[in-house]
Amino acid sequence: MNYVGGMEIYDIPVNTLAGEPADLSALRGKVLLVVNVASRCGLTPQYAGLERLQEKYGEDGFSVVGFPCNQFAGQEPGTSEEIATFCSTTYGVSFPLYEKLEVNGPGRHAVYQELVQQPDADGVAGDVQWNFEKFLVSRDGKVLRRFRPRVEPEDAVITDAIEAALR
Repeated sequence: MNYVGGMEIYDIPVNTLAGEPADLSALRGKVLLVVNVASRCGLTPQYAGLERLQEKYGEDGFSVVGFPCNQFAGQEPGTSEEIATFCSTTYGVSFPLYEKLEVNGPGRHAVYQELVQQPDADGVAGDVQWNFEKFLVSRDGKVLRRFRPRVEPEDAVITDAIEAALR
């Protein structure tokens, strides 16, 4: 299992989109696809594919986890309420969304301190490149794969990895 500062990824404090203290422990035992999301990005239509993944695999022990982020060209400027409304009304998002956070730089959230250590298919780890970068996490909290932003949620490379992790 991967640990950050002695804590399992599930135990790292986060806030719900409503600003309430939380952690990912309710998702322990599920395969996760953790994504930094934004409402005003050219890649925002990926919300639809993410929601379809949630619908397809949710009952099998899978969950998309969205972390809004405004670090890329200010493409997530909204308040938590605006983000929730946008995601619900535009894409019917049913997967959990957490409070806006930073994925890069000195303010990088502890969840992302762990995730960015995972290299992508080219062997490159480090900073998140843009909105909608995806990290696949096993049922036991191990970061399995990293998919760069332009890899569509329903691309076979992602669905095959999800299905393998669910077995």
